[in-house]
Amino acid sequence: MKIKEITTMRGPNYWSVRRHKLIVMVLDLEEMENYPSNEIVGFNQRLKNLLPGLAEHYCSEGKPGGFYARLERGTWMGHVIEHIALEIQNLAGMGTSFGRTRGYGEKGVYHVVFSYEEENAGRYAARASVKICKALIAGNNYDLEKDIQELRELKEDGRLGPSTESIIKEAEKRGIPWMRLDEGSLCQLGYGANQQRIQATITSKTSNIGVDIACDKEETKKLLKQAAINVPRGEIIRDISELQETCEHIGFPIVIKPINGNHGRGITSNILNLEQATEAFFKAKEISDLIIIEKHIHGSDYRILLINFKFVAAAKRSPAQVMGDGTSSISELIEEVNKDPRRGYRHENVLTRIELNDHSLQLLAKQCYDLESIPPKDEAVILKDTANLSTGGTAEDVTEIVHPSNIFMVERIARIIDLDICGIDIITDNISKPIDETGGAVIEVNAGPGFRMHLAPTKGLGRNVAAHVIDELFPEKDTGTIPIVAVTGTNGKTTTTRLIAHIAKLSGKMVGYTTSDGVYIQNQMVMTGDCTGPVSTELVLRDPTINFAVLECARGGLLRSGLAFDNSDIGIVTNVEGDHLGLAGIHTQNQLAQVKSVIPETVKRSGYAILNADDDLVYNMRHNLNCNIALFSMYEDNPRIKKFQEEGGVTAILEQSYVILTSGVWKMRVMKVVDIPLSFGGKARFMIMNILPAVLSSYLSGFSIEDMRTALQSFIPSDAQTPGRLNMFKFKNFSFILDYAHNPTGMRALQTFTDSLDYSHKVGIIAGIGDRLERDTEEIGKIAAEMFDEIIIRDDVDLRGKSAEQLICLLRKGINQVAQEIPVKIAGSEAESIKYAIENARKDSLIVLCSDTVPASLKLLHDLKEKEEKNDLAFQKSYWLNMV
Repeated sequence: MKIKEITTMRGPNYWSVRRHKLIVMVLDLEEMENYPSNEIVGFNQRLKNLLPGLAEHYCSEGKPGGFYARLERGTWMGHVIEHIALEIQNLAGMGTSFGRTRGYGEKGVYHVVFSYEEENAGRYAARASVKICKALIAGNNYDLEKDIQELRELKEDGRLGPSTESIIKEAEKRGIPWMRLDEGSLCQLGYGANQQRIQATITSKTSNIGVDIACDKEETKKLLKQAAINVPRGEIIRDISELQETCEHIGFPIVIKPINGNHGRGITSNILNLEQATEAFFKAKEISDLIIIEKHIHGSDYRILLINFKFVAAAKRSPAQVMGDGTSSISELIEEVNKDPRRGYRHENVLTRIELNDHSLQLLAKQCYDLESIPPKDEAVILKDTANLSTGGTAEDVTEIVHPSNIFMVERIARIIDLDICGIDIITDNISKPIDETGGAVIEVNAGPGFRMHLAPTKGLGRNVAAHVIDELFPEKDTGTIPIVAVTGTNGKTTTTRLIAHIAKLSGKMVGYTTSDGVYIQNQMVMTGDCTGPVSTELVLRDPTINFAVLECARGGLLRSGLAFDNSDIGIVTNVEGDHLGLAGIHTQNQLAQVKSVIPETVKRSGYAILNADDDLVYNMRHNLNCNIALFSMYEDNPRIKKFQEEGGVTAILEQSYVILTSGVWKMRVMKVVDIPLSFGGKARFMIMNILPAVLSSYLSGFSIEDMRTALQSFIPSDAQTPGRLNMFKFKNFSFILDYAHNPTGMRALQTFTDSLDYSHKVGIIAGIGDRLERDTEEIGKIAAEMFDEIIIRDDVDLRGKSAEQLICLLRKGINQVAQEIPVKIAGSEAESIKYAIENARKDSLIVLCSDTVPASLKLLHDLKEKEEKNDLAFQKSYWLNMV
C-alpha cells in the first residue's frame, strides 16, 4: 500500500458541507486490493488487541460494534485505515468520529476521508494509520504509545489556547465567522471592515499603553500607589551586589520577580533568607534584566477578572500541591493526583498534570522534604512557587463573595491602567472583606489574563467570561459579517464576478473580489494569477478596507481544501459542463455538479441561491438547499421559470430583447440587451448568460435598478475590465479577438458569436490541454474546424502530463473528422502563434486566439498595435514631407 496524496479540508467541501475539518488521503492498496480483512490470517484479532476502542465504532451498521461486524464479513484496508486514523486521534484526546472511504476511479485506489481536530495531528494520523495497518498485516509488533504521544504533542502545539478557544467558541455560537491569522493565537473575528481581532485575551480595543504599563510591574505599582491603592513595599535592582542591602531594607519574607514577566515565570515567593534570595534573583534574571524585590504579603492568592472595565469573575488560586496521607511518598502522591481525569498534558484538560523541575525540588528542600519523603496525614506539601494552572495549580470560584469595596477598587484599577480586559492579582486573608481591613495588597495587574480558571474552576461554578468579550467586540448581536456573493460554474463565472463587483462599486460599496486573473481590492489588483481558491478568498475577507465581497470559487480550490468561509449571502451557479473530468477523482458531470453544489448548499438560510434554470444539473441542486432560491434563464417560456414565477419566485430572464427581473408575476425591465456593451450588440449570447445572474444578484443585494443600468452601460468589454473575455483589437487590415475559451462548451459559445461576425477569412489559434479528457481535446479540434477557415495550433506553457505531439495529434484527429482540407499550422508558443498569425493576416480577416497566458498575450497585442500605429504615423509624416 502507498499514500499517493494527502490534502486537508478546512471549510465546506465536496465530502461534507457541515464537517469542515477533514483529511482526504488518496491511498493505493496495490496488492492488498485482493485481500479483504477476513482473508488475512489473524489480522482482525491483532487489530482488536491493539485498538480495543474500535469495538465502539458504529460504521455503517449504525450501532456500537458495527465496524467489528464489517471486519468479520470482510472489508478492504482503506476502510480499516479510516477507522484506525479516527481511533488513534481519540486515544490522543481528540474526539473525532466522521469518516468515509470511496473509490477514486482507478482500480485499487481509494479516497480515505476522516475528521480531525488539529491539522498536523490529522495528517500524522493518516500516515501512522497506514504504518499500523501494514504492521498488523505482517504480524509485527507496533509501538502505538509513541504515535499517541506524538499526536498529543501535535494537538497541543497546533491548538488555540483555552482562553482564545473559549472566545472563538462563543463567537461561533453567535454566528460570528473567524479565521486564524498566524500559528499562535492571533485571530480575526468577522470580515472586512467589520472585523475585530484578538490575540489570546488582548483585543482590537485593548489599549497599547495599558498593555505596556501592565508589563512594567514597577510602573504599574507606582500608578496604583499614586491612586491610594494598597501595593507591597518594594524596590528595583539590577545587580546581585544590591541584593543584600535591599533585602535588609525591606525585611524578610520577600518576593522576587522579573519586572516584565508573565504567567508566573521567574517569580519566587515567601523567601526567608539571603541564600534563597540569591537563588531567586538568578531565576528572575533569566526573564528580565531588572528585578523587583517586594515584601511578601501573607494570605491567599486571588485572581480578579475584568472585561470591558467591569468585574466579571474571581478565583482563589492554589499552587500545585499534594496532601499527605501518612503512608505515601511525595512521588506516589503526585502520581495519584495526576490520575485525576481532569488533569492532562499541557492545556488539553481543565487541569494540567503536575510536572516537577529543579525549582520544585528546591522548594521541597525548603520544606525539609524530598520525593521519597512521607509527609504526615493532612499536611499540604507545596510543589510550585506560583498558583498558575499551567504549572498544575488549582482554582476555586469565589465570584459571589467578593466584597463590593474590592469590586469598586478593581474597576478603578482597570481604568487607571486603561485595560479593557485585565486580571488583577490580590493577596488577602479574606476576599469577602475590604483589603484595607485584612492587610491585603494588589500585587499585579495582567494584560491578556488567562480564562481557564474561570471557565472551569477546580471547585465552584464555571463562568462564561468569553461571552463578555464578545459583548464588548460585537454589541447588540452584531455578527461582524459583510455581504458575500460566491460564484461558481464551468464557464462565465469570472465575467459574472467582475460585473457584480462593478455594480456593487457603483452602488457605493467598497468591494474586494477574486477571479481567475487575480485578486482586486477596490479595483486595485493586489495579486495576480488564478486566484479562485481559499487563499485568495481569505486575502479579501481579511482586508479591513472592504465591505462587500464577490468571490469566484473554482473546482480546484473546493477539492484541495474547501471553502474559506462557512456561509455566503448569495451563491451563484452559472452552469455545469464536462470540464476537468478525470482529475482528483472527479470522473463524471454528476460528480462535478456535486463539487459545484457546495456553493448553494452553504448559502445562509436568509440568503439566496441563484441557479441556472436552463441547466438540468444546476436546476436540480435546489432539492438540497436550506435557503431561498432565485432562477435565471435565457428563455422566457422555460416552463421551470413560468412555474417558479407563478409560485412567487424571483427570476431574471431574457424577454423580447430585454433583461427582465421578475418577482412573482411582476416584471421590471432593466435594460435592452443591445444597449449593454458586454453583449456586443446582443450577438454574444454567452455574455447575456453572465449578465442575468449578475443583475439578479444585484437586485437581491438591494441595489437600485438605476445603479444597475449605470453599471451595465459603463462595464465595457476590454482587457481592462474583462481581460481574456472577448477582448477585440482592431488592426489596420484585420481584427483580433482574444478569449479564454478553454473547453468545448466555451468554444461552442465563442462559435455562436464569431458566426455572427462578417469577415472574409477567419483564423483560429487553438491548443490542447493536457489534463483534459482526450475526447474533449478532439472535440475542440472539431469545433475549430467548423469555426475557422485556417487553424494555428499552439503549445500551452504547461502541458499538464501530455506531450505537445500527443495534443497536436488529438486536435488533428478532431479537425479531420470535420474537414481534412483546412490548412493547419504548428506555430510553437502562444506568443509565436500570435506573431505568425499577424504577420500572415489577410485583409478583412478575423484572428481568434483561445488564450492560456492572458496577461502576456494582451501585452504583446498592445505592443504590436502600438507598433502598427507608430509605423502608420511615420508613413504619414514621410508622405506629407515628400508632398511639401
